Amino acid sequence: MTGRTTPPPAEPDSYPDDGDPERRTARWRPAVKLASVVLPVCLIGWLGWQAVANSSRDATSRPAASPRYAEGDRVDGAAPTDSPAPDGSASTGPAAPASPSAQAPDAGNRPLAGKTVLLDPGHNTGNGKHTTEINRQVDIGNGHKECDTTGTSTNAGYSEAEFTLDVVHRARQILQDRGAAVVLTQDGDRPWGPCIDERARIGNEAKADAAVSIHADGAPASGSGFHVIMPGRVVAGPADTAAVVDPSHRLGVLLRDTFKTGTGEPTAGYIGQQGLDTRSDLGGLNLSKVPKVFIECGNMRNTGDAKRMSDPEWRQRAAQAVADALTSYLTG
Repeated sequence: MTGRTTPPPAEPDSYPDDGDPERRTARWRPAVKLASVVLPVCLIGWLGWQAVANSSRDATSRPAASPRYAEGDRVDGAAPTDSPAPDGSASTGPAAPASPSAQAPDAGNRPLAGKTVLLDPGHNTGNGKHTTEINRQVDIGNGHKECDTTGTSTNAGYSEAEFTLDVVHRARQILQDRGAAVVLTQDGDRPWGPCIDERARIGNEAKADAAVSIHADGAPASGSGFHVIMPGRVVAGPADTAAVVDPSHRLGVLLRDTFKTGTGEPTAGYIGQQGLDTRSDLGGLNLSKVPKVFIECGNMRNTGDAKRMSDPEWRQRAAQAVADALTSYLTG
């Protein structure tokens, strides 16, 4: 009916859901606007909380420093424990020293750096096939002697030349590990020799700081033990030992003491005095311009000595003793 009075409409949220699309849209619009503001704020807050929580977990679960550092078992290039750890956390306690094997080479573990040593393996396994060459006479200053000899051997046929070269190879490795430059008079690479005068000359030309000639004796079977031979004073012809007698004696005493302790071999009772002998008839000593000694490591004709000298483990101890004596001599 026209002229009839209509009551005012209700607020949009009170509209009944009568299926009118406009009314439904109007009803949810405020809620959508509210969600578009609240949800991003909540998301940002949640992400920030997670970041803080994760950081806290990492800080409590991660060790401050590697146990390897703390125990001192460092490898080259590792950060010392008194420096910040790679992740920025502080370490606890002072740095422990590195193990010797991890340290860089220095004067402590290469005490012979800058030193030159001559090692002279007596005789040559090929000498027996070159009798004409080794029987040639050479000038040793106060006389003449054969260029070289064949050397001796055990009853089982282990030759002095084999023995001396093996001990020299073992001693060379130890000395090189300690920083020394090692020169050999022969390395099993010659058919015979060299002659005794050349053996001395090799050490002189190398300007060796010290020289040791390795030998084994061929004395009567009843004799046993080792002895060290030192040069006597000889000034004649090409020989002049005046400057090397005293330092050679010091080297000889060190070698005697070290060899006895290191190998358990007794000093010889059949020659010399308390394992020391001075001679002026050996060309390898007479012609040397550098401190030099010979060592007869034992008597190959004696059963007990021969057994020891044929043992590779004993030869290693002999080489160690030679290297230790040279090290003591060269480091004062």
